[in-house]
Amino acid sequence: MIEWSPEKIKGFQKALLNWYDQNKRDLPWRVDHDPYHVWISEIMLQQTQVQTVIPYYQRFMKLFPTVGQLAKADESVLLKAWEGLGYYSRARHLQTAARQIVTDYGGQWPQTIDGLKSLSGVGPYTAGAIASIAFNQPVPAVDGNAFRVFSRLFKIDADIAKPQTRHLFEKVIQNVISRDRPGDFNQAIMDLGASYMSAKNPDTVHSPVKQFDQAYLDGEEDKYPVKSKKKRPVQVNYFGLIIHSSKGFLFEQRPSDGILSHFLMFPLIKADELDNQKRSVQKISSDEIIDTIFQSWVSTYQLQLIDLAFVDSQKVSHTFTHQKWQITLLEATLPSNSDLSYFPGKWVPQDQFSTIAFSKVQSKMWAAYQQKIPKTN
Repeated sequence: MIEWSPEKIKGFQKALLNWYDQNKRDLPWRVDHDPYHVWISEIMLQQTQVQTVIPYYQRFMKLFPTVGQLAKADESVLLKAWEGLGYYSRARHLQTAARQIVTDYGGQWPQTIDGLKSLSGVGPYTAGAIASIAFNQPVPAVDGNAFRVFSRLFKIDADIAKPQTRHLFEKVIQNVISRDRPGDFNQAIMDLGASYMSAKNPDTVHSPVKQFDQAYLDGEEDKYPVKSKKKRPVQVNYFGLIIHSSKGFLFEQRPSDGILSHFLMFPLIKADELDNQKRSVQKISSDEIIDTIFQSWVSTYQLQLIDLAFVDSQKVSHTFTHQKWQITLLEATLPSNSDLSYFPGKWVPQDQFSTIAFSKVQSKMWAAYQQKIPKTN
């Protein structure tokens, strides 16, 4: 890794900020330096592209214009507003943090890194972004853009997939960040990483800081950043049940922990749970699967599914960070007067689907069911 002189640091700051002043992206959360606006936008931008986030952010601000209103919002309304962004734990953390601000901080935002990191769901990057943009604190905001930009500028060959590498980058950025305009500096790095120094097809030859980009100058830009490959998601096989009656469709509330916690969804059964005889699920016949599910619902929920059968449609596939779900659909009917005392869910009429937050995998299941091949006599 190379080092810069004080003169070079000043030259870099000037070139970067002059470019930013003339070319910064016009984004709705940049109209002011309100910490609430910065915070919501940064949480939404995790794992999501800017152009996707913009309409979500605008709708969110109309629904929850202040941290106080977010704190007291009904969770179902919050999750519906978040529908489509995925990673729903982010939305729940937002509300928990909003309540912390209202209750623990008297409605006032903490302005230090440590104070901000005490809020639910706020990590080092988000804390750095809020502290620098909203409160003019000269602290780094190290995200994927910063990793990419500074690894090329300084030829840092540390593996950015390793947690300890963040501390190295924070030290490097702390040494070059503008003390007068830290928020603009961090946002300029974001814009630079999303344009001239992007991950794919960078246009460094036109970059406003190309003379500072050592990897580019040495013809080694494609070697940075260094990042070890992630482990492939583990495939988990499920059976998804589409159960209907005159009252609508039966939705099950997911457990309080794990993926899609608390969500109302079509019931899911892990294929492994049907492997009672310690055989591969692929070797269990269709009739055995249907019989096992039927008996399981009788013993667990005291519900007798009628006409339980496989849906003639493609399997539903959805990938989370560490898991890839493969879902085979079945459908059945259930008398509308069935006693749901032992079942963790409820009937939802189809015309009320729009009032419930659908996860992407739930939307895929519904779409696959609607496209099922009609049975012929």
